[in-house]
Amino acid sequence: MKYPIFNSIVNRIESELTKRNINIKSFKTWDENKINASGLEIIIDLANTSNFIKALTINFDWDRFRETVLARQLDGMEEHPLLQKESMVSTSIQPIIDIEVVWQFDEKKSQEKAPEKIGTSRLDAASLWMESISKEVNELLAADDIITRWHIEVEGDQYGKYLSAINLLSYFQYELKDLKSLNEVHQYLGRKIQHLLYKTNKVIQIADRTIESVAA
Repeated sequence: MKYPIFNSIVNRIESELTKRNINIKSFKTWDENKINASGLEIIIDLANTSNFIKALTINFDWDRFRETVLARQLDGMEEHPLLQKESMVSTSIQPIIDIEVVWQFDEKKSQEKAPEKIGTSRLDAASLWMESISKEVNELLAADDIITRWHIEVEGDQYGKYLSAINLLSYFQYELKDLKSLNEVHQYLGRKIQHLLYKTNKVIQIADRTIESVAA
């Protein structure tokens, strides 16, 4: 990876996750040179954690411009490759790390296999628990000032329409502009990762409780 600061952030995230009893299915970084972007994708298997959510995906997005701004801001970064004359870029953006969190629901467990009524009964039933979950999640994440939305896919079979994919997405942003050292970045993100994992677990609990009550 060509972004040393983000690489150190990735290492810090990996260190935080290894301290916890988390079943990590995938932990991989990516680079897209054409758009000067980089990122980290983490997939957590929830098969033994949740009754209705099969996986949690957390995506961290970064780029050349945020790396450069943060390198200028931090002490001891004189040798950073993007601060050398041949690599210098001019930008006024803020050093913010973007995080997308996706709760991937088990579409089979969350819907009736063979509904009594043919038509949209499965969609109608799902819309009820989705609306209830949205209300609680919005209250839970209100202080984080983030965007949360559903992404669904609809297909049909002999019983009518059903949801073939059910994902709840939230978008977090953490500002790094007031930090002065790489150690401060690590400490700050360590706290934020703990907060993020706490909130993601609360959403899992809300979803399980809500769907269970609808199915009862």
